Amino acid sequence: MKILLVTRGSQGDIYPYLPLVKELEGRGHEVMLNIPQAFEKFAQQLSISYTLQGHDDIIAMLEKSPDTKDILEWTRRVIQHQFNELPPLLAHYDILVASNTEFAAPSIAEYCDKPYIRTAYAPLMPSKKIPPPVIPFPKPNPVFRPMFFWNLLGIGLNYLTLKTLNANRKRLGLELIKDQTEHAPMHADNLNLYSPTLGEVDEGWKYKWTQAAYCFNDLLPYNEEVYEKLLEFIRKDDRPALFFTMGSITAEARERICVWLYEICGKYGWKFIVGAGWSGLGKTLHGRGDLFILDHVIPHKLFLSECAAVIHHGGSGTTHSAARAGIPQMVAPMIIDQFYWAYRTGILGVGPGSVKIKKIGRNALEAKVADLMQNPGYKKNAAALGEKIRAENGVKLAADYIEEKGAARFAKV
Repeated sequence: MKILLVTRGSQGDIYPYLPLVKELEGRGHEVMLNIPQAFEKFAQQLSISYTLQGHDDIIAMLEKSPDTKDILEWTRRVIQHQFNELPPLLAHYDILVASNTEFAAPSIAEYCDKPYIRTAYAPLMPSKKIPPPVIPFPKPNPVFRPMFFWNLLGIGLNYLTLKTLNANRKRLGLELIKDQTEHAPMHADNLNLYSPTLGEVDEGWKYKWTQAAYCFNDLLPYNEEVYEKLLEFIRKDDRPALFFTMGSITAEARERICVWLYEICGKYGWKFIVGAGWSGLGKTLHGRGDLFILDHVIPHKLFLSECAAVIHHGGSGTTHSAARAGIPQMVAPMIIDQFYWAYRTGILGVGPGSVKIKKIGRNALEAKVADLMQNPGYKKNAAALGEKIRAENGVKLAADYIEEKGAARFAKV
């Protein structure tokens, strides 16, 4: 079977596709991965067959600390390029697997008459039970039902995407669509690539869907020397270590919070590890003692379980990695589904929920961090959650599903 996989965004959007591609290749399929230019080196390191997207300004956008509106406008900018690039590429493949950020994918699959599997790292289908995970208040509202917020989301999303989508659908001879929020999941086989233990599932979804689990990317090559130094720092004594990362997020408050966390760790006698990420987090702390600035890519599986807790931005990948490691976590959400994962970590009792890093004061932050590091309930709940997550195998489940849909296609032919 010939399979085309397409995804774009930051690390959390790309990394899960890499082990999935390797798994499908290992099963004997011809696989092509279409990715942003910023991630070419990872595909090369893993010897994956890939093509690069012609238009991708994700790094430039992230450097300006985007909000949800920026992300949606970025999506609109690339829709036209999706229509230009993907149809001739998909013509050579039997099935299309694409992330939910590929807004043109349902239309392109329809035009090419190919099966389409839409992947998502959160419950991103209209639901009567679950509010949209991409809004800043993802928990159930006592006044407004979830569909109210899904309808609001649809209005905004349609404003940004329908004009471009329908202009291209008309050009391709396809019927115009009225609501992208409904059209995308309705015209796809929806594959949820998040843990049903960590996230939520609505058994009443009216779409074709299946639940896999998160596809952890444990295959990334890493610098052995840096890894050994990191382990040496963590294990040099019995004091607990706190890990802080904001991934690709470049919020202005991140550096101030980083300094405060370093001071808090010093006060309590904890070791402090900073994941520098794309933004170079921790740059004002260089040269200080009892600190490790991790400025290389080291798979979370190799060291998170050695930390006492983690504070992070709430990306799906980092949230799942901390959950798998079985350690308490606190989320500082900034955009999109980060608010949802902050909410879920609080509901599951693996940490004190979320923290607003743009507004929180020094004393309030210290109280939150002390609770995170010292509350035995968080440790107990996180350990139990970790056992469940480690029993899941998202890569296998996702690959099985893709094979099943491909086989059904050939059976019809």
